[in-house]
Amino acid sequence: MKLSVVIITFNEEQNIQRCLESVQAVADEIVVVDSFSTDKTAEICQKYQVRFIHQAFLGYVEQKNFASAQASNDWILSLDADEALSEKLTNEILALKKKQETPQADAFSMPRLTNYLGKWIRHTDWYPDRRIRLFHRKKAYWTGINPHDYIQMQNKNAAVGKLNGDILHYSYYSIPQHIAQLNHFTSIMAETIVKNGKKAPLYKLFINPLWKFFYSYVLRLGFLDGYYGFVVCAISAFATFIKYLKIRELLKNQKEK
Repeated sequence: MKLSVVIITFNEEQNIQRCLESVQAVADEIVVVDSFSTDKTAEICQKYQVRFIHQAFLGYVEQKNFASAQASNDWILSLDADEALSEKLTNEILALKKKQETPQADAFSMPRLTNYLGKWIRHTDWYPDRRIRLFHRKKAYWTGINPHDYIQMQNKNAAVGKLNGDILHYSYYSIPQHIAQLNHFTSIMAETIVKNGKKAPLYKLFINPLWKFFYSYVLRLGFLDGYYGFVVCAISAFATFIKYLKIRELLKNQKEK
C-alpha cells in the first residue's frame, strides 16, 4: 500500500511544519498544492521531501480534486495544513501499510479532534467529527458546497472502514481570527447556495441559529467543554445566522437588479 499524502496550502507558515512532521512515518510521497502563498510556506516545505505545486485557488472542492490528481499513488491521505496525525492514528495507518493483502475497504474514516485557542474541544458538534481522509482515488472524489468539502464514494455500496486515532485539528489561535474566518466562509457559502438556486425563508433566520446552539451546546454536551465550549457553540450559532442573512441579502440584490 503506497501512500501519497496530499495537502493544499495558502499562507500556512504557522501550521505546515507540524503537519509535515506528523506524516513522515506514513508517507511514500508528499504533495503540497499551494495557491501562491506570500509567507514562508514554500520555504518551510523545501526543508522536507515534498513535491510542491503552484495552482491558483479553484475553490475548496475543486482544489482538493486537483491535488488528488497530482498524486503518484492511488491511495491518498488528504490533510489540511492546520491538521496533523495523532500517534494512535499514525500507528493504525502504519499497520494498514504493513499488511500484505489489499485493504478490504475502499476508504477509511477517522475522528477529528479540534484544538481551539489552546483547548481540545471534546464535545459539541466538533467532535468526533468523523471524516473520510484516507481513500483510493479511483473510488472516491471530493464534493460538497464550498467551503464545506467531503469525500463521496463512487459506488454507494463501497466499503468504508473506520480508524479510531484522531486527526488533530489546530483551528484558531484567537477570537478575531475565528470571526474573520466566519465572515469569509459564510460569504462563500451564501454565494454558492444562491448560485445553486436555493432560498432562505425568513423563519430560518430565527429558528436555525437557535437550533444550532441548542443542538451543539445541550444535545452534544458542549457545556462539558466549559467556557470555550460555550464560545464555540455561540459563534457557530452566530455563523448560521450570518449565513442566512447573507443569502437573503444576495437574493434581494438579485431581485432589485
